[in-house]
Amino acid sequence: MKLQAIIVEDEATSREILKNYLNKYCPNVAVVGEASNVNEALEIIRLTTLDLVFLDVEMPYGNAFDLLEKVGDRSFETVFITAYSEYAIEALNAHASYYLMKPIAIDDLIKAVDYVWDIKQKEEALQHQVLIPEIIKNIEGKITIPQQDGFEVLSNADILYCKADDNYTEIYLKNNKRKVVSKTLKYFEEALTDLGFARVHKSYLVNVNHVVKYVKGKGGSVILSNGAEVMVSASKKAALLSYFK
Repeated sequence: MKLQAIIVEDEATSREILKNYLNKYCPNVAVVGEASNVNEALEIIRLTTLDLVFLDVEMPYGNAFDLLEKVGDRSFETVFITAYSEYAIEALNAHASYYLMKPIAIDDLIKAVDYVWDIKQKEEALQHQVLIPEIIKNIEGKITIPQQDGFEVLSNADILYCKADDNYTEIYLKNNKRKVVSKTLKYFEEALTDLGFARVHKSYLVNVNHVVKYVKGKGGSVILSNGAEVMVSASKKAALLSYFK
């Protein structure tokens, strides 16, 4: 991974110096664009997915704060660069990640990049917590579920049943473990129905391969291979029993 960055600076020499510093001392930064004024910067920002913007405060046709106001909500971090220390408070109020004084000291530049890198790494780790579970198309009988540090691969055969918990789903496995995933039961129904799983109740999706007994009733219930009993709603009964014809 590299931080996708642009340099917004009206002086061509200053842009070139910063770009050379980044290429030499910050290998985790990829400079994907340059702008000399607010309008040019705004166009690049709207067309490019960015992690970081190096932003000179004073520019033609407006300053750095005008640019950020026009951008509105932003997903990138900003490193302000200026020769004027009086902008420091405004930079903090604009949620700048770092503030560099001209002429730029290489050590300070490295610290700024490392600081943004840490922010982006934490964001990525957080995104993994809500990674969309999906059937692995190239590995038969497997599904991924999100974990804090990535994702876990489960064998469909190890899943006994799934239970709805509002916008979460509890997955019960045959090793007596339970996984909680931030996706609805409907998602897992759509992903697993054609793979031997049946929606037997508004709150339950069962692996029919683990059903060892059906208990009669209006809807009845099923006993699974681990001894768990799961209720079957009357409206789902026929669909369930069709698996055992």
